[in-house]
Amino acid sequence: MADREHRLEPPREVQERWLAALRDLVLGHIAGLETADAAGPVGADAVPIVEAVSQAIGEEPLPGGIEEVARVLEQAAGASLNAAGPGYLAYIPGGGIYTAALADFVANALNRYTGLAAPAPALFRLEQDVLAWLCASFGYGADARALLTPGGSSANLAAVVTARHEHFGDGGNFERAIVYTSTQAHHSVAKAVRLAGIPAANVRLIGVDDAFRLKVDALGSQVESDRAKGLSPFLVIGAAGTTNTGAVDPLGALADRCRAERLWLHVDGAYGGAFVLCDEGRSRLAGIEHADSIAFDPHKGMFLPYGTGCLLVRDGNKLHQAHHLDAEYLQDLGSSAGSVPWSPAELGPELSRDFRGLRLWLPLMLHGAGAFRDALTEKLALADRFTEGLEGLIAAGAPIEIVARPQLSLVAFRLSARQGEPVSEWNRRNGALLSAVNAKNRVHLSSTLLPTRLGNAFTLRVCVLSFRTHARHIDACLEDVATATASLA
Repeated sequence: MADREHRLEPPREVQERWLAALRDLVLGHIAGLETADAAGPVGADAVPIVEAVSQAIGEEPLPGGIEEVARVLEQAAGASLNAAGPGYLAYIPGGGIYTAALADFVANALNRYTGLAAPAPALFRLEQDVLAWLCASFGYGADARALLTPGGSSANLAAVVTARHEHFGDGGNFERAIVYTSTQAHHSVAKAVRLAGIPAANVRLIGVDDAFRLKVDALGSQVESDRAKGLSPFLVIGAAGTTNTGAVDPLGALADRCRAERLWLHVDGAYGGAFVLCDEGRSRLAGIEHADSIAFDPHKGMFLPYGTGCLLVRDGNKLHQAHHLDAEYLQDLGSSAGSVPWSPAELGPELSRDFRGLRLWLPLMLHGAGAFRDALTEKLALADRFTEGLEGLIAAGAPIEIVARPQLSLVAFRLSARQGEPVSEWNRRNGALLSAVNAKNRVHLSSTLLPTRLGNAFTLRVCVLSFRTHARHIDACLEDVATATASLA
């Protein structure tokens, strides 16, 4: 019987030995990030590693114990894009800050339930303190409420549900409910609309200007046309940093139009929203404070681990009305803690959830908010530095064009099309450029397709968002772009 007791609760000395082995794994990984490859083998190239680390689930512990576990984890982590590294400039980087990892360790070990306030009111309050600070940082007042979610997609879904409930209640004809966003919107927008019970065909994609920002006049014309057909426009989703080019829609003008048209304005700031925390970023996101709701991902702009999204709603009562339902078996638990009304379970779809708030609270306590502001300011400056470097290459004769200058910290560029060149060949050359840059493995870039008069053009992206990325890494990227461009020429 004693052996059974220890199978899932090993003695203190075993716990410490396991912790030490994993501590060495993690700290060694972090120490090596500066010189590590920007990407390990992925896809088909990773198959040998995938097969090597795959372990049968046995009735007894893995032979070799914690040392073998650490070895397997280290080998498995090598077969991946190194999103925590300073040279990772692809997609939207996430830094994976060490203090957030400590927070998750503490939160998971304490294992207190914070989906409702009553079971752990003091820990609940720590999360609410962070959320209130975020609401104020985005320019919202005392009536605002925020909800931590598993990511931006979940935050967008909760926002669509809230807007739908505000306009239609629990009834209404959702078949005629119309949503507007730009042609550059993230795919999670259409997915959220569908999951909210509204046909995906009811999403109107509004054209963009030369800077890939939604055209407000075109939005107004489409709303007028839909209303004339007897449809029910109710929601506009703008962007505070699109994934393709980092475009920021004209948020102030959008807010004015939505107010005049009695439409809910939601801003998808999953990538760019965190820049409100620094002065320069706040000026670039002017007008975001007038949105009815905002989604942003702390696992992007606040450098936290993947799985940390956030929804902010200017009138928290509307978020509560859209999501709260009573349950008899919860009657013993109160609905508030002190002066903070409404728990996460009353503001979103989750009842069971992890204690996400600690992975924001602990880094802010140990680093201070100023460290985050400084890092975000630096990322904006680094994107400008990369753009200036591209301009220098172009001035020296490199056949490069800057497709999208940084509105935040993302730059899109590509090789220029040759006279009479088919778009397929143009795209092939730009794909070769991306491969050549990434082959050096000092940095890792990604691509997208952007519309041109010739068709959708393969375009390279540099997104600067890791707290570990600094000027030397941007300069290395420019060197590799210059070398690859010259070799392809």
